[in-house]
Amino acid sequence: MQHDAIVIGGSFAGLSAAIHIARARRSVCVIDAGAPRNRFADASHGFFGQDGNAPHAMIAGALAQLQRYPTVRTLPGEAIGASAVAGGFEVNLADGETLTAAKLVLAFGISDVLPELPGLVERWGKSVLHCPYCHGFEYGGQRLGVLQTMPMSANQALLIADWGPTTLYLNGGDMPDADVQAKLARRGVTIEPARIVALRGEDTALSSLTLADGREAPIDALYLAPRSRLNSPIAEQLGCALDDGPFGPVIRTDAAKLTTVPGVYAAGDAARAPHNASWAAADGVTAGVSLHQSLVFEPLAA
Repeated sequence: MQHDAIVIGGSFAGLSAAIHIARARRSVCVIDAGAPRNRFADASHGFFGQDGNAPHAMIAGALAQLQRYPTVRTLPGEAIGASAVAGGFEVNLADGETLTAAKLVLAFGISDVLPELPGLVERWGKSVLHCPYCHGFEYGGQRLGVLQTMPMSANQALLIADWGPTTLYLNGGDMPDADVQAKLARRGVTIEPARIVALRGEDTALSSLTLADGREAPIDALYLAPRSRLNSPIAEQLGCALDDGPFGPVIRTDAAKLTTVPGVYAAGDAARAPHNASWAAADGVTAGVSLHQSLVFEPLAA
């Protein structure tokens, strides 16, 4: 085997896994396509010791620290396939290179599937948001909205109301049942049933929503729970079981972040819900430590 481990994905989860493997003096290769999920955000919040720092700077700093270890190899590029081979796994890259390793960590992440509303995509991660714990404080006390995208959107509105006056925008969808409406009223959340035509505001800021009846609804930040998709088919190629998560497919793992395929670990947003940078990094630590221990103890049990 060329490496003890290959980590597919070099963001919070993948780099956290890799540095623990490297600190155990094992060889590890990190393959990263350079498109982390949080690349649309200017700052990451709530991460231990890094509150308010830019995600790309955090990733670059962690990568530089990882590269100081002599057993580390980092490759910019895309892993397009993987399969089991004698003694481990083979990973194929888009540029034609083939790598092998005894173990794998899948940390390739997810992509958000956003609603098709004019003006939404360019504001994603700026004034159209997904996590109030990551970005809510900065909009505290301002005019907030939640876009109904799924049944749990009403619960999201109940939560968001802690950050400021909140409106649940049904966007032409079904009205919540009487019990949910009562809860929304108790939290001071108003309901707007009209369909949204467009999002308005200067540059990436948000100032209003244009409704189908011609009204302009003033707003400063819009929250939504998007559907998600895995960034790679590699988990399925390897035969890893997937579960239906609240937002999309999730790679099934145990407490050690081991998938249903022996020797394959998964960490980060692709292998958990809900999502958060701190959770992703913590999952990476678990995966990296568990992988290293398997390299030690599995041969002893043979």
